[in-house]
Formats: sequence, C-alpha cells, structure tokens
Amino acid sequence: MAELVPFAVPTGSDKTLLVWELSSGPTAEALQHSLFTVFSQFGLLYSVRVFPNAAVAGPGFYAIVKFYSARDAHRAQKACDQKQLFQKSPVKIRLGTQHKAVQHNALALNSSRCQELANYYFGFNGWSKRIIKLQDLSDPEEERENEDIVAPLQRQSLKFFCALEVVLPSYECRSPGVGMAEEPLDNLEEGPLSLLIKRKKTQKLAIQKAMADAFQKLQIVVLESGKIAVAYRCCEEITDARTEEELQDLIQVSCFSWKPCGQGEEECLSDFSFEEEEFTVPLD
Repeated sequence: MAELVPFAVPTGSDKTLLVWELSSGPTAEALQHSLFTVFSQFGLLYSVRVFPNAAVAGPGFYAIVKFYSARDAHRAQKACDQKQLFQKSPVKIRLGTQHKAVQHNALALNSSRCQELANYYFGFNGWSKRIIKLQDLSDPEEERENEDIVAPLQRQSLKFFCALEVVLPSYECRSPGVGMAEEPLDNLEEGPLSLLIKRKKTQKLAIQKAMADAFQKLQIVVLESGKIAVAYRCCEEITDARTEEELQDLIQVSCFSWKPCGQGEEECLSDFSFEEEEFTVPLD
C-alpha cells in the first residue's frame, strides 16, 4: 500500500518510537547521537529526544524517536527491539501511544526541513527553486518624510515579498509559493552596512517562507517497492499573488511517473510544536 508523506511535522503514534532501558553510563547527548546513527539507517528522522527516567524507574534514560514515514518506523521497531544496538544490554522499543485532549492540525515544516525531506526522497539534484519575483515593499523614503514627526520611529521597517516555484523536473511538476517578511528598523541603527545586512536577512526570510509555502502543496507518495510519485494539491489563494502570464507555465496534476527512491544531503527557522505526546514506559 502506498504511503503519503506530507511536508509537515510528523504526528501520530505510528511514526513515533518509544525506546527504553537505555544505559545510565553515557550522557544524554551521547545517547542521542548513538540513537540517531542507528535509526537513521531505516529512514529520515524528524527528531530524537532523550530523557532521564523517572525516579521510580531507577537510573537510565528513555528516548522518543520520530520518523517522517510510518513504514520506516515499523521497520525500525521490528529490527531493533530486544537488540543491544550500541550498549551491552538490549533495549526495548515499541510504537508510541499518544494521548491528546485536543486534536491539532499538522504544523507546516520550515524551509530547512522541507529541503532536507526533498533531498532525501528526490535527491539533491532532483528539485530546484525558481524565484519569479522578489519585491521590496518597504515604505518609500518620500512617504517617510511626509509622516507626522511625532509618529513612533519603530513604524519604519523593511518588507519584502517573494513569489517562487519549486520545480521537480523528473515529475514534470511545478509548485508555486509566496512569502512575505518584515524587519523593523531601529532608528539608532544608522549606517549603510547595518541596513544592507537587514535587507539581506529580510530577503532571505521572504524566500524561505515562499519555499515552505510551495512545498506545502506537495505530498510524497511512497510505494512498497521503494519507488515514489508526487501528488500536487492546488491552493486557490496562491493565484491571487501571481500574474496570468506567470501561471501559464504551472502544471497542476495529481500524480506523476514513478522513480526509484533517492537520497541526498541538505536556511533558518525553528519548528514549534504545540502538541506533546505522553508516553508511559511499561513496568516489567
């Protein structure tokens, strides 16, 4: 059966492993590195988090490992449960049990995570981005001069709009995205170098947001054979930010030709998840 892998923060217990009976000898950082090395052999990992045991459970650690793919998580659980892995005693692994009072929508990945996921499934050279428009929307200088002199200086800011598309040549797919970024200007910060740095930072952030927006319209379809396809989900609101000429080249489809799964290597926002999983370590 095919599995859909969206460009979103993975949720659900079928993508999460609970690992316990980890040795108390190594540090949490060392355990995290060892766990990442072991489980990344089975698929791309979203996160590896290591926690000390509760006092009643005795010394040691447990870990929560999140995969993007439920199939990868299942394979890892079957292959590694009751194995020593990197320590002298075996570890225990099970698919996580998730308890949530409120069901939340999946959170979008930031651009850095999107690129990591795209590189893994499409290959480092299997996709690209094409910037269509990068526009400065900051207040023109003449407008600032006409502002009331008592207006707070903090109102001045740099603002950029970006429209781009993510291109997947092997799948004949183009996904459009838009993003806007704003950076306040501190009036005490005068000088061309400081302004140039802020302009570059704001431009980069607008591009990152547009890229993440473009990836949200794509879903990776993974077959049991390891081959993949791409599903494109049209978003009507994107058309308002594009001219008719720019939209002529966009191809909107559901699925494309198959290609063997490829892996590759890897900007700068953090993912914030407001969902927390509650796991209970079984008592023997």
